[in-house]
Amino acid sequence: MRKGGVATETGEGSSPRSISYFIQHTGVGVLLLLQHPDILARARAEIDNLVGKDRLVRESDITKIPYLRCIINETLRMHPAAPLLTPHCSSQTCTVGGFRVPRGTILLVNAWDIQNDPRTWDDPEKFVPERFEGLDEGKNDFKYFPFGWGRRGCPGENMAKQMVGLALGSLIQCFEWENVGEIDMTEGKGVITPKVQPLRARCIPRPFVVDLLS
Repeated sequence: MRKGGVATETGEGSSPRSISYFIQHTGVGVLLLLQHPDILARARAEIDNLVGKDRLVRESDITKIPYLRCIINETLRMHPAAPLLTPHCSSQTCTVGGFRVPRGTILLVNAWDIQNDPRTWDDPEKFVPERFEGLDEGKNDFKYFPFGWGRRGCPGENMAKQMVGLALGSLIQCFEWENVGEIDMTEGKGVITPKVQPLRARCIPRPFVVDLLS
């Protein structure tokens, strides 16, 4: 940390997958917000209004900050941590969508493609958190499932959303953010789709946070 600002960088390394996921999606959320300052301003205003400036955001606040949750959901829609869900094996020969699936076939669901399909989502390439406003996260007609679905869905979904929500909410509340060079959102190869280029930004502590922590 240096006087006047803090530089932050997120990437993928030898960390356990859960920590890598947490770091990646917090960083992706920040970079998407940097590209959309109006959304960042609305998110900060919501946190300032609901949490106030006399304390820092807490984990118990996350479910009560609706626009922040919309931002998290839209981030996960555009950039799911795992583009392909856990593979399954067909127990019987069947026909799905006109395709014959023999017994014993390994099946994978391409969540990234479904969540970025223009036949399902309006302007899927655009970052629009408002598309999740008023929606029941548990009912989406199989359009959105970054953590899988049903009994075989990821058991850590709620924890992951809380972790990312707390981290992203804290970064929005505590800092003013600035770009450091051009933002490159190109996705690389990997189980959890790392970014080709490291995600870099400059953050400056907000005055009330400095007072709280001094």
